[in-house]
Amino acid sequence: MMLSIPDVLTPEQVAQCRRIMDVADWVDGNVTSGHQSALAKNNMQLPEDSPAARQLGGLVLDALEKTPLFISAALPLKVFPPLFNRYGGGQSFGMHVDNAIRAMRDADFRIRTDLSCTLFLAGPDEYDGGELVVEDTYGTHSVKLPAGHMVLYPSTSLHRVTPVTRGARIASFFWLQSMVRDDGERLLLFQLDRSIQQLAAEKGHADANVVHLTGIYHNLLRRWADS
Repeated sequence: MMLSIPDVLTPEQVAQCRRIMDVADWVDGNVTSGHQSALAKNNMQLPEDSPAARQLGGLVLDALEKTPLFISAALPLKVFPPLFNRYGGGQSFGMHVDNAIRAMRDADFRIRTDLSCTLFLAGPDEYDGGELVVEDTYGTHSVKLPAGHMVLYPSTSLHRVTPVTRGARIASFFWLQSMVRDDGERLLLFQLDRSIQQLAAEKGHADANVVHLTGIYHNLLRRWADS
């Protein structure tokens, strides 16, 4: 499942992120690359253990906790601390697949990467190029969202970032381990949850069909989820 999630950050939060980034020190993006990615990656990144990255990461994680669409679609178990990158002057990231396991440096924390996330922090009018191109079983998808919006997609997907030919593409990127490993099962739960919410808005949460379908949702989640 690939999903665009609007308004994860407000315009004010985006502006706050940009102010912090403007005075931060950036390094070569390959500091977090695996072998395959290092051959294709050309960008800049905030060091993951820098005060700026930690402050920004906390802001993003707080916002995600308040985004019901993200929770419903991702069913997050563990979220890797958000990272931050910048592309400009022809920089790009060639076709690759994300590592199956991500571990924090010098910490006892690792996740299985079920879902990849890109949270855009620069608007489409600020740069040319820089599209996130994702290939999956349904074809090729090109994504370039407004600042504050995020795209969620399976980490198993091949993907790339096209060269930025004007301005700078600035974003947060991270991975998560879902409570439900299988993408198909996760999609069914998401579709069921959305239908329940729509029916509840029309009939009320005490409606017999809403209660019945909610029970089915939780019993499926109980069957499929790791915790």
